[in-house]
Amino acid sequence: MSKKPPHDRTTRNAARRAATERMREERERAERSAKIRRRTVVGAASAAVLALAAGVAFAVGGSSGGGTAATGPLVTPAHASGPDGTVITYGKADAPHTLEIYEDFRCPYCEQLETTNGKTVQQLADAGTYKIEYHLATFLDQGLGGKGSRTALAAAGAALNEGVDKFKQFHDVLYANQPDERNDGFADVNRLLDLAGQVPGLKTDGFVKAVQDGTYTPWADQVNKAFDRSGVTGTPTVRLDGKKLEVFANGAPVPPDRFTAMVKEVTG
Repeated sequence: MSKKPPHDRTTRNAARRAATERMREERERAERSAKIRRRTVVGAASAAVLALAAGVAFAVGGSSGGGTAATGPLVTPAHASGPDGTVITYGKADAPHTLEIYEDFRCPYCEQLETTNGKTVQQLADAGTYKIEYHLATFLDQGLGGKGSRTALAAAGAALNEGVDKFKQFHDVLYANQPDERNDGFADVNRLLDLAGQVPGLKTDGFVKAVQDGTYTPWADQVNKAFDRSGVTGTPTVRLDGKKLEVFANGAPVPPDRFTAMVKEVTG
């Protein structure tokens, strides 16, 4: 997992905190629009406020991600798992516990969690404590405009087709190089291909063609629909054996030792 210089990380986090208020306003507008279209329940507004107060991004239910229809046939990547191939599982298949992670590649809070705890999360999986199930979403495209979440997820599908380890490495590279969520930098497939070059052996001819052609875009839409059906309302959400872990405290990710302690509390 790539490490950032402390000064760069501090500067970047400060910029993200400054953007939080603007994000809140964007999500409130998106939520009001969604309520008009679908007559959602009155409690959705309070749920959004609670989610933001907890330091997570609020997912507006029923989003289609980029707002454009998928083109081409549905192609599920090799190594996908779960219902309809919408889950990515990393770790030992016989691990006694399951860590579910719900995230959006464009979500700045997901990046903060990955930067703080990503190495620890992977180490525990590699040690066999649990296997990880990734549940990915593209709802920020609707809330902020653009298609970066969807395009990045489709590219992650192409990486998954090459192998679970390739997906995990590409996943980590994306978060290590996440653009400002308002920038929509992941919408540029050439940028995604440049980042894929940081993963040894990933940029096969098949991978490059799949990213350029959007082969796994319909799959990305299916993955997002599965996220919508999950009942999870914010990213990042982390659950161990069905129990939600409070991975944010006072608006910041808990430190790795606290994350490890929470895992031990659940696993015994």
